[in-house]
Amino acid sequence: MEEKRKPGKVADLVWDLAEPLVKDLGLILWDVKYVKEGVNRYLRIVIDKEGGVNITDCVAVNDALDVPLDELDPIPESYNLQVQSAGIERELTRDFHFEKYRGEKVILKLRSGFEGKKIWRCVLEDYKDGAVTVRFPDGEAHTFEKNAFVSVKADDFNDII
Repeated sequence: MEEKRKPGKVADLVWDLAEPLVKDLGLILWDVKYVKEGVNRYLRIVIDKEGGVNITDCVAVNDALDVPLDELDPIPESYNLQVQSAGIERELTRDFHFEKYRGEKVILKLRSGFEGKKIWRCVLEDYKDGAVTVRFPDGEAHTFEKNAFVSVKADDFNDII
């Protein structure tokens, strides 16, 4: 019987495989996600680059991963491979994401809310040990532990909303 791997373990294995290949293409590996949606499973390779990702970049990463991913065979069941751009409103999940967006506008989504709101547009001040410190529009800074927020996303809208 084949070993079932946890989604996080699959993502870590694929990250280690994909990162040098993506870097060789002049791109940044933003994230790797292995998820089940309904009856389907998806391995999502999320890429980025200065100036934005285009379809040619996605195809290049897909092609570069084709044979090495088959050789690694990290997923025993059937799945769909998707290569996509980090895009606008990219989620910050890894340490380097938070470092890159320090001092930038972010959208913080809280589990229970703060001062009557669950979603805040603010500035990311710091990130340490899973906790984020943000500066709210009133100038006050607050720190939230990882269990207090659902997500932190880049606010790339440049005040268009």
